[in-house]
Amino acid sequence: MITQPADIEWMFPRHPRSVGRARVQLLRQAYAWRVPDDAIETALLLLSELVTNACRHARAPRDRLIGVRFAVTGCGVLRVEVADANPDLPEPRRAGPEDESGRGLELVAALAASWGAHPRGPGRIGKIVWFELKPE
Repeated sequence: MITQPADIEWMFPRHPRSVGRARVQLLRQAYAWRVPDDAIETALLLLSELVTNACRHARAPRDRLIGVRFAVTGCGVLRVEVADANPDLPEPRRAGPEDESGRGLELVAALAASWGAHPRGPGRIGKIVWFELKPE
């Protein structure tokens, strides 16, 4: 694991293919930072959920980009953020046994050390949804 803070950001089109592209970037960066394999696997799953949500639910014009940021702190916490142009903050919902979707945020809540969402900074539209993993 690296010992100093590090972060990197990418922008992706609001398109389903961006899920896989974001996963590849996270995988490459996590290996460069020497993030433990179990944390990488969890981060890839949760990143997929957040980018998929941004693509499906952003309710913004298709030309709006999705921002993805990865950071590792000196104490080894991996933080992943996904920003989109929709100001509505997400809320977990209970999916029924027959529902084909609706479990993503429950999964994030169950597997992440912490997670949340907040509006983007002043003068910026949309929100950021994030999670943190503390490798063992």
